[in-house]
Amino acid sequence: MPDSQPQQPHSSGASGPSGPGSGSTADSGALLLSGARLTDGRTVDVRLGGGHIEAVGTAGSLSAHTARVDLAGYLLLPAAAEPHAHGDTALSADTAGPVSYDAPDVQRRATEAALLQLGHGATALRSHVRIGDVQGLGPLEAVLQARRSLRGLVDLTAVAVPRLLTGVAGADGLAMLRDAVKMGASVVGGCPDLDPDPTGYAEAVLEIAAEHGCPVDLHTDGDDPARLGRLAAMAGGLRAGVTLGPCAGLGRLPEDVAARTAEQLAAAAVTVVCLPQGGCGNAERRGVAPVRLLRSAGVRVAAGSGAMRDVSNPVGRGDPLEAAYLLASRCGLRPEDAYGAVSGAARAAMGLSEVRVEAGFPAELLAVRGDRLAGALSLAYSRIVVHRGRVVARTSAVREYCDSAAAVALDLPRQGRSTGAVPGRSAGDEPSA
Repeated sequence: MPDSQPQQPHSSGASGPSGPGSGSTADSGALLLSGARLTDGRTVDVRLGGGHIEAVGTAGSLSAHTARVDLAGYLLLPAAAEPHAHGDTALSADTAGPVSYDAPDVQRRATEAALLQLGHGATALRSHVRIGDVQGLGPLEAVLQARRSLRGLVDLTAVAVPRLLTGVAGADGLAMLRDAVKMGASVVGGCPDLDPDPTGYAEAVLEIAAEHGCPVDLHTDGDDPARLGRLAAMAGGLRAGVTLGPCAGLGRLPEDVAARTAEQLAAAAVTVVCLPQGGCGNAERRGVAPVRLLRSAGVRVAAGSGAMRDVSNPVGRGDPLEAAYLLASRCGLRPEDAYGAVSGAARAAMGLSEVRVEAGFPAELLAVRGDRLAGALSLAYSRIVVHRGRVVARTSAVREYCDSAAAVALDLPRQGRSTGAVPGRSAGDEPSA
């Protein structure tokens, strides 16, 4: 089965929540997640209902009169979110000839990419979509159609990305950006670096955002501190918020210059979305924003995936846990801070509600096999994803070895096929290879 195809997750109990593909946006009953490990070391039961966490108690303390998912051996986390995707170009690296921007092709790519990222654990996605040129608003309409078809599985929002906004050539772009917001693009963005007047481009985007009460998400390398300083000065008054990314150029500046720029961004409450898996533009200018410097200056730093198997990155995986792993292994962040960049900080950058594994918070959760966060980031194979209080995706990884006297003698942990219960399935079901 292709890994992007929706599949009905299994759980014990007769009246579980509806499965992927049902089209329902609300759960049909409560769901109990039993025996899950939290990052503070506790083992708990978590009862979900109405799209929220109803109760959290010690393992075995919560009764279940409905569906139950056994999460023994799993670490339960707030779900990840993807703040910087490109659904219109995703999965196009192997295309023979020019990439098609026909509406059915864009919708298919955007849908498949969103399902892949949902399977990785991202229950909310922000997709940058190019508008203008010969394609006009077609790709945006296709991504918005994908959003509608995915409702109840994953929350998808679109960022309208015009090419030019200044001068005579930019007049069409301005009109099209306004039309894009009327169509349903909930964020306005673009790449000021590609406009002959980058500052004018940013001013135009901020003006349209203020008109419509939309947040701004601009794609910039961030290698011009004066330009970033002007942008921060302009962005301070936008109530809906401003996000910049991937800002890898900040890392190429002298440290004192980058530090002053970071302070300006922090003062303007600008969020930076870095792309640890690589940029989504010129491969020769790849790198990662100076995450620790930005954080020390008080900048909110989130992490996204960027390109997913398109011409910019033909091996992009779109996996938020890989982004967190890279932040920890390459940038030196603590595992908790690294995962926070793809969960809490990413959700905040997207204007979404905070998630904690506590009563009253949204039931946007990710269960990963393991008992510690560092181990989960290192070996995050098996995952169970909960969106709006129901299981919407499950990945089961089974690793088997041939018989080994050494493994038996050392009593090494081994994950293989057994007759025991598998998380997310009734006892006796056979796990997938």
